[in-house]
Amino acid sequence: MLGIRGFPGVQGGVETHCQYLYPLMKGCHFRVYRRKPYLTAQSMVTYDNIEFVDWRSTRIQGIEAAWHTLHAVVHCITHRPSLVHVHNMGPALLALPLRWLGIPVVMTYHSINYEHRKWGLLARWWLRQSERLSLRYCDRIIFVNRLRMEHYDERVRQKSVYIPNGVEAAQPTTATNFLRRHRITPGAYILAVGRITPEKGLEHLIEAANESAVIQQVVIAGESDHNTDYLKHLKALDTQHKVIFTGYATGDNLCQLYSHARLLALPSLSEGFPMALLEAMSYHLPIVASNLEATRLVPLPDSNYCAVGDTAALKSAIEHILNQPFTPTHYDLGDYDWSAIAQRTLDVFTNVQ
Repeated sequence: MLGIRGFPGVQGGVETHCQYLYPLMKGCHFRVYRRKPYLTAQSMVTYDNIEFVDWRSTRIQGIEAAWHTLHAVVHCITHRPSLVHVHNMGPALLALPLRWLGIPVVMTYHSINYEHRKWGLLARWWLRQSERLSLRYCDRIIFVNRLRMEHYDERVRQKSVYIPNGVEAAQPTTATNFLRRHRITPGAYILAVGRITPEKGLEHLIEAANESAVIQQVVIAGESDHNTDYLKHLKALDTQHKVIFTGYATGDNLCQLYSHARLLALPSLSEGFPMALLEAMSYHLPIVASNLEATRLVPLPDSNYCAVGDTAALKSAIEHILNQPFTPTHYDLGDYDWSAIAQRTLDVFTNVQ
């Protein structure tokens, strides 16, 4: 398995996806290629069915993924796995030589990378070519977004399957020590969770808070991996001092944030199928989200969606919820069970060989 930074304990929706998926697939033995600069103390967990191969890696945006993937491809050529599972289009293109050498390649399509504002023109061109070639030549394709899969022609859809992201059952907590450490007021804050990158549209959430007398506090749980200028920009926007940046939160700390939030905000400009959306649903939180294909995969009231990049609409949707008494929102999460998702993924692997 290649194409990610690593797991467990590594920030990112794809990384979290892999963290839950692979340990459940007991019928396979996996070799997972990880990038050492991103590993944490939490990453030192061992699994019966997973072998980690950890290599040094540059952290230069636009280079690190390609460099690491190329090393992994060479390693695969010499070790001849029965199948390669690659995550997203950029690494998939680099993995295609394995298919030509007789090693089946399955790609999971998580998000439309070339829509992300962090990439320049050359990188977007590369990602578009990667998408075109990987969709054509990979043996099977797993889409986490059903609506995205429907964009492609019959040739692509015939070898594709929709398998969504999953979510664990929530474990709400009454603990608030993490909140107290960051001076977060339980029950009074808007929560945003995810890597701090321009495609998350967090500036619109901060601007909405600046303009609203109803929004008292915004908590952003995530880190900026590369673009620290964007993080500095977000902090400069917080003119009303309503925003708290906690950094990357996981485990009990993340549980506390979900357990005591008033609602989750997803002002993203582009998404694949956000893990934070499902996590908030498992905690029965109201959700305000940008009107994207990815957020339309789940049934939210129309009033909970706002136009992409529209600060005024985001502010209005949040205030509409805050002006009502809080009641837990119950969602049907039956389609997002990780055990069932792992079995469906394993079926793809079995049938491609």
